[in-house]
Amino acid sequence: MKTNVYVLYGGKSAEHEVSLKSASAILNALDKDKYNVYPVYISKEGVWSCLGLLKEQIESVEQLQVETKDSVSSSVGKFLTQVLDEKQRNVVFPAIHGTFGEDGTLQGLLEILNIPYVGNEVLSSAVGMDKVIMKDICAKHNLPITKYSSTKLHLWKEDQEKVLDEIEEKLAYAYFVKPANLGSSVAINRVENREELRKAIDEAFIYDTKVIIEEEVVGREMQVSVIGNDNPKASLPGEFIIHRPFFDYEAKYNDKSTTPVVPARLTPEVTEKVRELAVEAFKVLNCYGLARVDIFVTDDNEVILNEINTMPGFTALSMTPVLWKATDGTTYPELVEKLIAFAFERYEQKNSLRRTR
Repeated sequence: MKTNVYVLYGGKSAEHEVSLKSASAILNALDKDKYNVYPVYISKEGVWSCLGLLKEQIESVEQLQVETKDSVSSSVGKFLTQVLDEKQRNVVFPAIHGTFGEDGTLQGLLEILNIPYVGNEVLSSAVGMDKVIMKDICAKHNLPITKYSSTKLHLWKEDQEKVLDEIEEKLAYAYFVKPANLGSSVAINRVENREELRKAIDEAFIYDTKVIIEEEVVGREMQVSVIGNDNPKASLPGEFIIHRPFFDYEAKYNDKSTTPVVPARLTPEVTEKVRELAVEAFKVLNCYGLARVDIFVTDDNEVILNEINTMPGFTALSMTPVLWKATDGTTYPELVEKLIAFAFERYEQKNSLRRTR
């Protein structure tokens, strides 16, 4: 019997369009002789629509979008009663980045439904999504992290000058200002003075009620993919050569001059330090399945954890598949197969536990 793979994508997130690109690559990589593949589009309003059994390759992301007049609740109900066959072997592949997909909310629904799914669970997804909580935990475990501060919307509304004073007392310019719960470099700004800081915080609060402010680290940013469950493994590090002040949304997705370098230009000793830190962060944050860990390397070869992405970009050209190809020759379809296997492994492990007294 074939396994049914339900690829969820889109979602109520500023990273909606990025998700479509990831899903397109995943859908095309899945072996149709081995899997029944069902694309499930979640609109920007949160409405679910299954495109039916996929038999052809996806040529453009426009094929993956559906318009429907269903409500959120009725559309989810239709998926559960008319699409998902509980009597068969099923797995969900969430290809949703950001809010309502990478933050633990979707994972919580799948846990309640007792459906195997690829990637991180409720706790690690929520913690990895919230950059402040993530750094708080890593600091508690003495991992090397960027210096940071944070503030909340209600504090900002009460007294902006007080918030600005507290940040400037704690950190030295320049800063990076980010929404605490977002990815793909959306609403991230580099600031060098108080007025720029004020404007950047205002913009970040458009996307979240909590903002993180990080002291700039002078160095190169490495990206490492970590996959596995109880015994995770790290890929070789990679990096990007960019021609912008920092790796913003445009650099990630639209700037054709951005050049990936894989493996990164590091000595064997520093490479090993970076890989070890990536695995350590993965374990400390209770991750399962996969994550991409971003790490700074300074001119003095100091390694500093930046952040973790619990559902990183997954196009064929994204760092995660590119890194594994360079590390051990794993192809994109093989990587997708591994992640599905990890999902079933973790599902069976959890379902072997007693749930009642």
